[in-house]
Amino acid sequence: MFLIDTHIHLYLDDYHKDRDLLIKKAYKKNIKKFFLPNIDTETIDPLLELTNLYPKKCYPMIGLHPCSVDDNYIKKLKVLESKIEKHNFIAIGEIGIDLHWDKTFKEEQKKAFIIQIEWAVKYSLPIVIHSRNSFNEIYNILKNYTNLTGVFHCFGGGIDEAKKIIDLGFYLGIGGVLTFKNSDLNKVIQRISLNHLLIETDGPYLAPSPHRGRRNEPENLLIIAKKICEIKDISISKLTNKLYLNTNSLFCHEKP
Repeated sequence: MFLIDTHIHLYLDDYHKDRDLLIKKAYKKNIKKFFLPNIDTETIDPLLELTNLYPKKCYPMIGLHPCSVDDNYIKKLKVLESKIEKHNFIAIGEIGIDLHWDKTFKEEQKKAFIIQIEWAVKYSLPIVIHSRNSFNEIYNILKNYTNLTGVFHCFGGGIDEAKKIIDLGFYLGIGGVLTFKNSDLNKVIQRISLNHLLIETDGPYLAPSPHRGRRNEPENLLIIAKKICEIKDISISKLTNKLYLNTNSLFCHEKP
């Protein structure tokens, strides 16, 4: 089995100069697929262009990032929804609520989140959730749905939040935060079955230690995987096999 980066923004300009080289380097290290979350109406074209260039390696999602929600969010959502039936998206994402930077459009973020959840229900797709400083708001919305699944991307919460996510039938997306010295996420991982985990880079953001503060690159996924193996005291092959099964159970993409 091989590793799949379930959340990376490879289409962004941060990778413009060496994107092909980075993909090749990752492939040589057995990281062979990349799932691409959308951000807003401006990123959908470069995202789709990249998936067309690498149809068996890069897989697109569609969604409006909560930090891109403003007083014009309805128009943006209409543009994005119009793409769903025209392309083979594997998820609705990344979507959610972000109350870390700016709470100006908090209510609009909630409304946009619910609209996009309804897309997921309508098109039978999982959702990929951005939940910065907003777990309670998101959880209170999700618990109203019984026909929904997905992943909490970049999970960094405690064991109580993790259990609530698992009870909803969702996965935890584990990234570079796991390797940070000030993170207690390792304690959560110790207490959670591999059945509930996915891994991601969130590149170009949140590079794991010892690369923290630099551009996050696809091959850094191995650092995260090895950290989980260390915490769980398991082999990389056991982790890879389980992550592969988890990923295929959640996302609709072609089998190798």
